[in-house]
Amino acid sequence: MGLTKQYLRYAPSGTFNVISSADCNSSHVTLNGVSGRYIAVGACEHVIIWDMRLGEKAQVIPGENVVVSQIAASPTGNHMAVGYVDGNINVFELINNEIVCVFAGHKSAVTCLQYDEQGHRIISGSKDTEVILWDVVSETGVARFSGHKGVITSAIFINGRNCIISSSKDTFIKFWDIETKHCFKTLGGHQMEVWSVALLKEERYLVTGSMDQELRVWKLNWTDKIKEEDKLTQQLEIVKLEDTDNTENTSVLQCHQVGTLIRGGRGRVVGLSTDPGQSVLACHGTDSLLELFAFCSDEEAKVRMNKRVKKQRKKLSKQKESGDVDPETIDVSEILTLSDEVRRLSSVKLSAKIKSSCLLMGTTGELRVGVTLATNTVELHSLNMAEGNEVKCLKQITQPGHQREPRCIAMSSDNLALLSASVDSIKLWNRSSQTCVRSVATGGARPTSACFAPGDRHALVACADGAVLLLDAAAARVLETVPAHERDCCVVALTPDMRGCYTGGGDKTVKLWQFELIPDTTSDSKAKVLSLLHTRTLELEDAVTAVSVSPNNKFIAVALLDSTVKIFFLDTFKFYLSLYGHKLPVQCLDFSYDSCLVATGSADRNVKVWGVDFGDCHKSIFAHNDSVTALRFVPSTHYFFTGSKDGKVKQWDADTYDNIITLNGHAGACADVCVGAGGLHAASCGADGALRLYARTDEPLVLGDRDDDEEGLATGERHAPVPGLPGLVMPTKKTIGAEKAADSLVECLSLCAEHDANGPGAPPPALMAAYGCTTSEDFLLETVKRIRSSELEEALLLLPFSAACAVVRALPALLERGDQAELLCRLALFLLRVHRAPLLAHRALRKHLIQIQAKATLRLTELRDMVGFNAHALQWLRREQEAAQGEQLFREAAGVRTRRERRARTRRALKRPVVSVV
Repeated sequence: MGLTKQYLRYAPSGTFNVISSADCNSSHVTLNGVSGRYIAVGACEHVIIWDMRLGEKAQVIPGENVVVSQIAASPTGNHMAVGYVDGNINVFELINNEIVCVFAGHKSAVTCLQYDEQGHRIISGSKDTEVILWDVVSETGVARFSGHKGVITSAIFINGRNCIISSSKDTFIKFWDIETKHCFKTLGGHQMEVWSVALLKEERYLVTGSMDQELRVWKLNWTDKIKEEDKLTQQLEIVKLEDTDNTENTSVLQCHQVGTLIRGGRGRVVGLSTDPGQSVLACHGTDSLLELFAFCSDEEAKVRMNKRVKKQRKKLSKQKESGDVDPETIDVSEILTLSDEVRRLSSVKLSAKIKSSCLLMGTTGELRVGVTLATNTVELHSLNMAEGNEVKCLKQITQPGHQREPRCIAMSSDNLALLSASVDSIKLWNRSSQTCVRSVATGGARPTSACFAPGDRHALVACADGAVLLLDAAAARVLETVPAHERDCCVVALTPDMRGCYTGGGDKTVKLWQFELIPDTTSDSKAKVLSLLHTRTLELEDAVTAVSVSPNNKFIAVALLDSTVKIFFLDTFKFYLSLYGHKLPVQCLDFSYDSCLVATGSADRNVKVWGVDFGDCHKSIFAHNDSVTALRFVPSTHYFFTGSKDGKVKQWDADTYDNIITLNGHAGACADVCVGAGGLHAASCGADGALRLYARTDEPLVLGDRDDDEEGLATGERHAPVPGLPGLVMPTKKTIGAEKAADSLVECLSLCAEHDANGPGAPPPALMAAYGCTTSEDFLLETVKRIRSSELEEALLLLPFSAACAVVRALPALLERGDQAELLCRLALFLLRVHRAPLLAHRALRKHLIQIQAKATLRLTELRDMVGFNAHALQWLRREQEAAQGEQLFREAAGVRTRRERRARTRRALKRPVVSVV
């Protein structure tokens, strides 16, 4: 049976107005070998890399339907890791924006993300209280760390110790060993939530931020590589620094608090950030103050200590001479304190609340500070560490977006321009390029509705104070402010004859206006400007929430605060019909093009379709999960769009009452929806600050089809330990990709069995031929290769035991060939871990298991030999190059210097407690 009705699909065609999302962090990015110039920020579901020199978008990493929550740039400058609110992490190639790998392991939003110093591993934390370690090279999850009872707020690497530090809202900080995958120390010195942590000064100091005004500074002392005779001296130093601390002799890590840094900002700590060299700390709270602290080098700290000791000794000597203190008072001890190690830099007072910050230290001593603000702004500041403490603002990006969320949107009659209005400004956008071409300040007025005047040169904007702004869109100025209502003006729209407009307000009136041309009093020219002339007023018994005039210019429908809609004759204002049935006030309504239907959307989450002839309710539709805020009919059709506080934008058929399509709208409430001429384009604005554009495509839409992604796998997610294997906790989770991979493996095994049963001369199945394979072994290997590396373990867990046995039978022949030995060994080891007992009990498989053991050992030995041979060959080439050039490579020379400085610091640390004890 053919389709009875055909629809055309609307597809997202652009998201703009967002400079930076407030819920995502920022990061410095190196592009084309240039650093300190580009800042990456999250913008709804995309990532924008801003060129802070030109103030333009250098690159956009596109997303799909999920909002970005965290980003992290690789130290190598090649990749960008992006975490989303659904728990997934995508790693993008910066050169071509292609997805390198996808990590699916978290159940909820990613809250922290960081690379290690080589860029080979990623640590992520989430709202699901889990911390997961990912391997970017092998594209797999390494380990899942479970132990926190609250949301993870920070997760960072200790690169020198192969450890991880995580903090949570459960007030604890945990230290995890990557090799053993267990927590070896828990720091419980906080009384309230820990919101951020940072490592400073070669990972020797840990700074934590909580709910109070103090930043706690902890010193990390590792005891595993210290001689037994040196442990006593180190403990004496700890006791000398902090008498109240209890040192732990059994722990490999001794962590004690050495002091606090007093913040000047208000509220809790929102974020701590450091530069890659871990020398400068930036802290911001819930206000607009960004505080900077510099951790001095050992030489500078010693100079500061000597200066302080000299000053204290001079003061002490004067006190002894005056008799204020005992002459036998002990001299000032030479011990480094926190005040010697840290110096406060100039704080930066910004124009709005800070949402994130990122630091980058240049080779010349210039500190670049990038910040994102709550007003949809990105700023770049500079501080010269050598010359002084004056912070300069290098660039501020505000023009491409509203500083506050847009409240209304309108489209011109030719579909070429868009008008959006917020509390701070009214902006005119080019629809095709999605760039801002005009911006007008509103002066603090709160816009509620907007429309273009005939000719699209002027625009009308209704405000919450009852005024209507008449704008000259081309000149970007307000021509006139018309005091239309005594209270808030909720709507302004054109009459169908295009000769005037109508407004409705909270003063219980609906007013009709007529356009007129008056002389321009602001200039000496004789040109006339557009103005409004009040013609008639409709008095009502309650406040007006929405107004619409029928296209035939016959009726006017008014929604009142008493949840009813009253229809009057437009010419005489005589009462015609009353539409009642909504339980809460109607917030939006619109007539169809033929004036036969009127649709109403209410705060009770329902949309009702009414007949204008008799006022009968044709259908009541439970449309959204929250209040319906916007409703617009598509011109020349009975289709209409609705927007809601649940963020969705939906299209409906008013004849069949079907939901045609649900568009992924906003990450928050949808405030307004507009439809262009001919229904070619639609646009919406919402609480996430984004203006979203939708275009009608030529793709036919069949009702009832749903993507697998929309259905989800809420009931099939797996995060608990594998049944029967309490020690096996998967870093990944069950996804659609893993299910599809398992299905492809089962199908491959069945086709292989069928092909082998037909004999060697039988033609291969169609799928095997499509893969270009002639044998069953080639087909199985090709199928395994096509599975995403991060989904391989989950796919193997979903295999039935019979399919796992079939894979085990085929592994010896595959290992014998030597192709993809690493992948096959990984496959064999995981199957043995999961099905160890039943495989060993299966007598028919013992021969295959013995063959797998022998051949896998042989292949792994070959791989190990090849890697060792290549490593020694590279070392030989390095020695040849050094001998030919007569100089050491930079990395090796830096390593020698670092080891020399570390030995010197150890000797100085041993001298201090001996002097203090004596």
